[in-house]
Amino acid sequence: MDGARIILDNPTMDQIPSYALYGEATQRPEWFHAETIPARSRRHGFTIAPHRHSHLFQVLILTAGRADMVLDGETHQLHAPAVAVLPALSVHGYTFSRDVDGHVLSLLTSALPRDILPAAAVLRDAAVIAAAHDLMHEPADPYAQQARATLLLIAINRATQTPPAPGTHLSAFRVLIEQHFRTPRPIKTYASALGISQTHLARLTRAGTGQSPLEMIEQRIALEIKRNLLFTNRSMKQIAADLGYDDPAYFSRVAARLLGQSARAYRANSVIRATAPPPPAPPA
Repeated sequence: MDGARIILDNPTMDQIPSYALYGEATQRPEWFHAETIPARSRRHGFTIAPHRHSHLFQVLILTAGRADMVLDGETHQLHAPAVAVLPALSVHGYTFSRDVDGHVLSLLTSALPRDILPAAAVLRDAAVIAAAHDLMHEPADPYAQQARATLLLIAINRATQTPPAPGTHLSAFRVLIEQHFRTPRPIKTYASALGISQTHLARLTRAGTGQSPLEMIEQRIALEIKRNLLFTNRSMKQIAADLGYDDPAYFSRVAARLLGQSARAYRANSVIRATAPPPPAPPA
């Protein structure tokens, strides 16, 4: 397998592809869908190019074989048994070994309890695999399936030791960030929309995430900058415009602060990392 191929499959694209299910951009999914990894990967030569899903939360369960996976610019080597947790809008792609087996579970985010949606993660946990198995084999009873889906999310949170953030205000703030991070606005605007003070919002975010409201917003902006630099050929001027910045020079300084280096250096260093040979697989 070639880990570089995942990242560099289509370095000239202007947008990150967004699908319902991979390769099916116009399909409107049911709230829950499960399929085997070979069923879809074989059609694409066992390589799934980087893409994202606007409204799907996915869990990949690898039960045989291995995979090189890129997840928001970070490359991971998965060796069965392994689990990849993929929130909506996370950019991910794979190159699978030909003896791969397992399942991909796709769940409509609007049908899931928002307060316990886990963050992206790669893990090896028997309880998560068992919970996924229970969901896949639950009879077609919508109430039972919803309960099984909730248990799967709880198992993932336990495995990653990231308990769900307390309080509806913090969850609502995350939703507002996702809706408006492309339009710079003061913290007081977010607080006003939530019906609380800036001070109260700051206390909630510190307690729930260890970050200030501004740090949470900037973390989301930084992620979008990284995605664009890694997976598109967009210029900084284009990325700035997409994120609501009229002054590209000012935006370049903001990006450098958030990335810890210039955008040009980040893009160049990422290509260097991607083209380096992957480490040898551990002995069987």
